[in-house]
Formats: sequence, structure tokens, C-alpha cells
Amino acid sequence: MSVTPDLPVLPGERDARCPFNPPAEYTRWREDDGLRQVNWQGHTVWAVNRYEDIKTAMTHPRISARTLGVLQGNGNHEGPNAPEVFPRMDDPEHARLRRMLTKDFTVRRINAMRPQIEDMANDFIDTMVAKGQPADLVQDYALPIPSLVISLLLGVPYTDHGIFQAITSTMMNMSATQQEKAKASGQFFGYMMELVARKEREPGDDLISRLIREHVQTGELRRETAAMNGIILLNAGHETTANMIALGTVALLENPEALARIRDTDDPDVIANAVEELLRYLTIVHSLVARVATEDVEIGGQLVKAGEGLIMNLPAGNWDPGFAERPEILDLDRSVRGHIAFGYGVHQCIGQTLARAELQIALPTLLRRLPGLRLAVPVEELRFRGDMSIYGVHALPVGW
Repeated sequence: MSVTPDLPVLPGERDARCPFNPPAEYTRWREDDGLRQVNWQGHTVWAVNRYEDIKTAMTHPRISARTLGVLQGNGNHEGPNAPEVFPRMDDPEHARLRRMLTKDFTVRRINAMRPQIEDMANDFIDTMVAKGQPADLVQDYALPIPSLVISLLLGVPYTDHGIFQAITSTMMNMSATQQEKAKASGQFFGYMMELVARKEREPGDDLISRLIREHVQTGELRRETAAMNGIILLNAGHETTANMIALGTVALLENPEALARIRDTDDPDVIANAVEELLRYLTIVHSLVARVATEDVEIGGQLVKAGEGLIMNLPAGNWDPGFAERPEILDLDRSVRGHIAFGYGVHQCIGQTLARAELQIALPTLLRRLPGLRLAVPVEELRFRGDMSIYGVHALPVGW
């Protein structure tokens, strides 16, 4: 699906003076009739911008998540024998594969991990303080916590975090060529296939070992599919939460009353609601949720023809005044039940319970341990990740 000339590119550029706000044109797109055609990764697709339209599109039976080979490449893993990727499948196949993975992401399992996550947060703060200030909060705190957590959960050696973080950075870089992304994907797949082979020989108490024992060795799941979905979980498990911790910290430093609200409360319900509002307000997944119409369908008054692509403009949806009144205000006491930062419907983020736990621990722990936390450079000098598929900050110099 080639791109039509002169279309706006999604994600759009943000105003440097308002780095938390979605691009200004999203407001106009919501107010216009129908949907908006945009250039997304070199394809002409329909941007779905209104909250209710996104929910409709995410659950419509004639709109498919099977975008690999249509709107998105699959690295070096295309063809009839390509490993299945559960976020890019439709039910019932999607549900079958997803059920194999959910056991490690239940509320009970994640709640049992909370003391361990809290210990990690405190240990990384201790190390950061011992190194001295200024520190880069991304490298010293925001990235290590979810990287270590997802490594332990999956059974990936944390000593390899530099490898998978570097590969993920290439895969998420919207400026990287398809060849560069394919090379990075191939490297990651090779790494994960080696890990699967190692877990077959030396199983542990982790998700990949369980997949092998319960599904690969029974013939229910191919090794290649286990490896590919391990990559999906590893990528999503560290990249998204790391950027939420870092960008959430910047947002709170720029909103001192909200910061104090989190720092000074011991009410877990207040903290939990504050995290939900930060998820809505920042909506860092700004360029990933793609779909394709399998038949002609009308969404938001717009005819989308069979074979045409759609991109869910989650930031625009979460800032829809029909969902959140005065969305530009960071209001930690508002009810944002139903926000779409984790998507919507059967494809909602499988790791959302884990992400919530990490945020509910990492942000208050940081603010309480370092009550004098401050930016070490003016906010205007921060490099925000408008060039990446997940929004955030590339680095966050702080003092305390």
C-alpha cells in the first residue's frame, strides 16, 4: 500500500513548548468528519482519532490485527513457516496462543512480585546516589527496573540487557531503514532461539522454561514461535514501562502539586489512580497499533475499504474531550477508568498488570527517597523521543 503524496505523517511533531501534549493537529482531526488519511511508516492509512471510534475499530469483526506482510514487516521471518506473533493474530488463534502466556501475568503472580520490585527500586536508587549527581535517570533507574523484572520473569539473563536494549532501540527507531530493522530482528531472533535451546537443556522457574515444558515438548508450540513471542514480551516489557517511568517523572517535576500528591500519600488507591491518569495523559504508545480492514467497513462515518490500513491514534483518543474533560490538565484525582493507553478489547496489553505494579512502586519510591529531585538541565534541553515508536525521553539528567 504505497503512500499518497503530501499526507501528514503520524506520529506528528509535538510542540517543543508542550512536550506532553499530542500534536496540535490531532484536535482538528478529531473534530473533522470521518477519519484522516496519514503517512504511517511509508503507507497510506486511516488514522482513527476519536475515543469511541478507536474502541469500535479495535473490536470490529471486519478489522484484523493480521498486519504482518501488509503494513508491517516481519523482519527475516516471513512466509508460510514464519513463527506466529500473538499481537498480530485474530481470535481464535490469538486467544489460543495468548492463553499460553497469561499465566505469568496474573494479578496474583504480579502482586507476589511487588516486594521484589520495591527492593530493586531501592537498590537502583542506592547505586545512583553512590555514583553521584547529576545522574541519567533513564539509564540509572527507569530502564534497569523493568529490564530486570522482565528478564527474571522470562528467564533471560539480565547480564544480556545491553544486547536486547540496543537491538530494541534500532527496532523502535522510526528513522531506521527496513534493512536495519530486519538485521536487528534477525539478531534478536537468533539470540532468543539460543536461549530456548539452553532452557530445554537447563530449565528454570521462568516463562520460557514453562512454555517449553507445557507447550513445546507436547508438540503444541514450535520453538520458533516460543522464541518470537519471547521477543515480543521482552521488548514490550522493558521499553514501554521504562519510558513511562522517565517521562512520568518529567511530567511530575513540571507539576509540583501532582508530584507532592504522589510523594506524600500512603494510600495505594490514590497512587493507583494517579498512575492511571499519567498513563492517559502521556499515552506513550503513539505509533504502533495498526489494523487492516478485511471487508468494507464504516468507522466514524468513514468508509474504509477492504485491504486498507488503520492506525489507532491512542494519544488523540485519550485526549478526546468526550472521554476526559479538559484533557490537557494532569488531574491525579480524576477517574480515567476506560483509558486506552494499553489498547482496548482482546488485544489489550498482556503485561498491563505488571506495568501498573512497576509504576505504582517506581514513582513513589523515587520521590520519597529523593525529595529534592530536580532536573539538572532546563526542560527545553531534554531530547524527547518523537523519533521512536514509543514516546519518552532519550536521557534525563537529574540532581537531588
